[in-house]
Amino acid sequence: MDIVTAKRQFLEYIEIEKGRSLLTVRNYEHYLDRAFSEMKARNVKDITDEKLREYRLSLNRSAGVKIKGQTPGTMKKNTQNYHLIALRSFLKYCRKRNIEALTPDAIELAKVGARHLDLISVEELNRLIKSPDLTTTKGLRDKALLELFFSTGLRLAELCSLNRDLDLSKDEFSIRGKGEKIRVVFLSGEAKDAIRAYLKVRKDMEEAMFVNIARNAVDGRLTPRSIERIVRDCAIKAGISKKVTPHVLRHSFATDLLSNGADIRSVQMMLGHANIATTQVYTHVTDAQLRDVHKKFHSKR
Repeated sequence: MDIVTAKRQFLEYIEIEKGRSLLTVRNYEHYLDRAFSEMKARNVKDITDEKLREYRLSLNRSAGVKIKGQTPGTMKKNTQNYHLIALRSFLKYCRKRNIEALTPDAIELAKVGARHLDLISVEELNRLIKSPDLTTTKGLRDKALLELFFSTGLRLAELCSLNRDLDLSKDEFSIRGKGEKIRVVFLSGEAKDAIRAYLKVRKDMEEAMFVNIARNAVDGRLTPRSIERIVRDCAIKAGISKKVTPHVLRHSFATDLLSNGADIRSVQMMLGHANIATTQVYTHVTDAQLRDVHKKFHSKR
C-alpha cells in the first residue's frame, strides 16, 4: 500500500477507534512525516531494517531543542522515543490490517535514565502560593490558579479548559483529560475560597475561569503559555531560584499525597495516568520516610 494512504488511515484509526486527542494525532503525523521523508518511503514495504537503522542514527545525531544563549546538544533519548513509538504504532496497525510491513518488534526504544523530577520544598510551595498581590484582580486570579493547581493536580491544558460555572458547593468536579478520559478531581477549602474571591471581582461575561486581565479589562481565556508565565513570575516573586512550571505543581500535588500516606493506585487515578508505571516515578519521595521508620523500629537489640 502507498505510504500516504496508509498514514491517513492510521491517523483516522487512532483518532476515532483509539480515542486519541487531536494534538496526539498531529504529533504522530509530524513524527511519521519525518520518518517517511528520511527513509524515502513511497510504500509501506519500503520501510526496511536497513532504512530503520539509518533513521535511528539520524535521530541520535540530530540537534536538540535550541535554547537562547546555549549550544544545542543532540536530541534527547525521550524525544527520539516519541518518534520511534509513532513509527512502531504505525507498523502494528499495518500488520493488523494485513498490510505487508516490517515487524514492529524490529523497533527497540532508546534506553533512558531514571526520570528526574523537578520539585520544590513545602516551604517554597507555601511562599509561591502566598506570592500574589490580593489587592488586585490579577493577584486574586493568580492565587486561585495556584491553589487550584495544587489542590487538583490538573494538567496545564485541563486547567486552561475550565469555565467559571464550576460548582463550588461541592468538593469535587469532573474533568476530561488525555484520551478524552473523564476523572474526578477534588477541591480543597483553600482552593474554593480563592476561586470565590477571584470570581467575586470579575465583572465580565467571559465563560472562561481564567482570563487575561489587562488594565483591569478582560481579554479572553488565558493560553497555556500565559499560565506558564504567571507561575514563573510568581516563583520569582517568591524568591525561588528553581525553574517552576505548572507541571512542577502537579509533581508537588502527587508527592504531597504519597508522603502523607496515600496509596499509589489512588494517586494514579487522581492524576489520570493510564499506566501505573507513570505514577511510580513519584514513589521515591517515601524513601526518606521508610529510612526513618527502619532506623526507629528495626533491630532494637
